[in-house]
Amino acid sequence: MGNRYSDITDQELLEKFHADGNNDWLGILLQRYTLLLFGVCMKYLKNEEEAKDCVQQIFLKSITELHKYRVSYFKSWLYMVARNHCLMRLRDKNVNVDIDRVQVPAEEIATQDHVDKDKVLSVMEGCLQELNEEQKTCVTLFYLEKKSYQEISGITGYTPLQVKSYIQNGKRNLKNLVEKKMNHPSGRH
Repeated sequence: MGNRYSDITDQELLEKFHADGNNDWLGILLQRYTLLLFGVCMKYLKNEEEAKDCVQQIFLKSITELHKYRVSYFKSWLYMVARNHCLMRLRDKNVNVDIDRVQVPAEEIATQDHVDKDKVLSVMEGCLQELNEEQKTCVTLFYLEKKSYQEISGITGYTPLQVKSYIQNGKRNLKNLVEKKMNHPSGRH
């Protein structure tokens, strides 16, 4: 089914999927990015079998997410999903990830030296998912992918002013959510 649709853009495939809900359109779309995803997974996990496994998991997660949300810039969004998936996997394996490079700077939340950065990272990743879609996208692109306001504007279609607002509000909301969870853990561990 793949090459027959090579003249159809990612956006057109997404539109077809949203029009009829047929997962085949997503299959064609995801197939285009198998190598990109494999490359991203290899970069983080440095293990071929694990990377192949992750690509499959990212495909499934993407299909689930795309049933819930409309995505404007598929390639950037998919890259973000893959990167976050790999970072979560590394964290679960207790591999040390440079938290300041991959998240909103932990110092802004973990001001006391005795706070466990891994716990902050874990809580932060959960809280990031609680932000609205615009804030989550802009915060992720800005802090995780080091994109400028202008680049984020180009990727998302939001105006630079909207991008700035989403980042500021998202960062504030993220900080509040994390502080609330760090000070009042839900008892689960």
